[in-house]
Amino acid sequence: MNTTPPLQPLTEDDIAQYLLNRPDFFERHAELLAAVQLTSPLTGRAVSLLERQAEILRERLRQLELRAAEMIRHGQDNMGLIDRLHRWTCTLLACDEPARLPALVSEGLAQTFAVPQVALRLWDVAPDWAGAPWAAPVEEETRAFVQSLPRPFVGANPGVRPLQWLPDPAAAASVALLPLRPLAQAPAFGLLVLASDDAQRFGADAGTDFLQRLAELAAAALGRLRPAAA
Repeated sequence: MNTTPPLQPLTEDDIAQYLLNRPDFFERHAELLAAVQLTSPLTGRAVSLLERQAEILRERLRQLELRAAEMIRHGQDNMGLIDRLHRWTCTLLACDEPARLPALVSEGLAQTFAVPQVALRLWDVAPDWAGAPWAAPVEEETRAFVQSLPRPFVGANPGVRPLQWLPDPAAAASVALLPLRPLAQAPAFGLLVLASDDAQRFGADAGTDFLQRLAELAAAALGRLRPAAA
């Protein structure tokens, strides 16, 4: 009885493994490099194996160049952002009139960072500033809402009461709500509202690290308007 197992047909994987295990195959059969014809996905015409490999390498190089250009662009954007943050911070530090600080914070954000709408409200300020527009009474419900925000909120217009502080609430397609705290775990004493008619400007998937830095800097400057014991 013939017990020899039947031969299994060769598969593409078998051929690929054979070539991988014998890297000198094309050295011994160099004529195949030019003889094998492939269809180029770039031009649609038949090309040799060598030409196809050259196309693959050129495409990889193009992708690397695109990534490098993207990294350079992001680096330049970040440097521009850092420069604007530096100028805004220097303006706050140079201010020797506390009464001007709220305008420097809100108008500075609007102009330096091209934010279409900015609103600011503070509470528990020193008596000297109690009559200022930015110190107008804020409902306990709103204060509680602000206290509940551990970090800036970003996303579509949530329809909360602080948006009514904006010049044009209806135009706020996306917003950023920045609670102002003297320290990370301390109670908030104010809120910055940033709004844009661009739904992607403060999209829900946007990072909040930079906004958190803005809130911390603003809180540090505006803390001069609170009672001395606060």
